Amino acid sequence: MVREFDLFRELTETSGAPGYEDRIRTVVRREFEGVVDVVRTDAMGNVVGTVEGRRDPEYEVAVAAHMDEIGFMVRHVTDDGFLQVDPLGGWDPRVLRAQRVTVHAADGDRPGVIGSPPPHTLDEEDLEAEDAVEDVYIDMGIDPAAVTDQVATGDLVTVDQRTERVGSTITGKAIDNRVSLYAMLQAAKMVDPAVTVHFAATVQEEVGLRGARALGVDLDPDLAIAVDTTVANDVPQVGDEADYVTELGEGAAIKLKDSSVITNPKVHRRLRRIAETEELPYQIEVLPSGGTDTGGFQQSAGAKPVGAISVPTRYLHTPTEVVRETDVTAVVDLLAAFLDAEDGENDYTL
Repeated sequence: MVREFDLFRELTETSGAPGYEDRIRTVVRREFEGVVDVVRTDAMGNVVGTVEGRRDPEYEVAVAAHMDEIGFMVRHVTDDGFLQVDPLGGWDPRVLRAQRVTVHAADGDRPGVIGSPPPHTLDEEDLEAEDAVEDVYIDMGIDPAAVTDQVATGDLVTVDQRTERVGSTITGKAIDNRVSLYAMLQAAKMVDPAVTVHFAATVQEEVGLRGARALGVDLDPDLAIAVDTTVANDVPQVGDEADYVTELGEGAAIKLKDSSVITNPKVHRRLRRIAETEELPYQIEVLPSGGTDTGGFQQSAGAKPVGAISVPTRYLHTPTEVVRETDVTAVVDLLAAFLDAEDGENDYTL
C-alpha cells in the first residue's frame, strides 16, 4: 500500500503545467521542511532539497523527479466564448473528447469542458476525421462577454480528475510524474546518506527536459539518478508482449535506455544488485521512445554516470493513468536503499 495516500492524492490532483508549477512547488517545499538541510529554488522554478553527507559530503548525488504535468495554454477566445488552446506536452488528441478541465484564470480557477458533438449529427467524413489538439474547443458554460472578461491569452488549462484507488491500483491525472515526485519525497524522509544528496524537483520536463538541463549547469553531481514513469502496455489492446515495456505488479523498473539516454551499465547493474539483496521486486526497462531528466542531466553536466528508476504506468499521458501500489512502494524502497548504500567509493567509469 502507498504509505501516505493523502500526500499522493494531493500531489496528483494539484495543478502544475510546464513553466507554471507554482502550486506543486509549494507542496514540495513544505514536504522538505525538517527533512533536508537546505532548500533552494532557481530562476526556472526547480526546487532542490539537499541532505549533507554524514561521511563524505564532497561526493554528490543528484536525484531528479519532474513536477510538471501535460496541459494547455489558451491561444484564442472565439467570439462565441469558446477557448482554443496550444498543447504543453505530448497529448494524444484522441483522449481529449468530452473531458472536464480547469481553466486557471488570473482571478481564480474556472471549470470547463472539452465538448464533443454527438455522433447523431456528424456525417461520415466527420466521423472518420483524425482528432487534433488544434480542434479542441473548451466550453465554460457562460456568456461570451463573461469569458472575455475572465480569460486571457496565455492562461493555463489542466485536466480535472480525481485520484482514486481502483482495486490494487491508483488512477488519476498527472501520475506522470507526481508518483515519482512522491517516491523521491518518501525516500528523502527515509535515508541517512553517507554522501551529499540533492533531491531535485524539476520543471518543464514535458516540453524538453528543460529544468534538468538548466539544473545540471548549477549542480555538478558525481552521479545522477532520475525517477519517472514508464510505459506499461500490458493491456488487451497491445497483443505482443515484446511491446509491453513493463508490466504492472512486477516491481520497480530499472531503465537501460530510452530515446534520451543509455544509462551507465555500472549504475544499472548496481541498482539490480541492491534490489536483489533487499529482495525488492524489479524489472528491466527498454523504452523505444520518450525521454527523462536522466538525459537532461547528462547533456548539461557533462560525462556523468546516470541511472534511472521508473514506475510502470498504464495509459500514460491520459487523464486516467494507472499504477500498482506495490510497484510504487518498490520504487521508494529501491531508491532509498540505493542512496543509503552509496558511499562515494563506487567506480562508475567505463
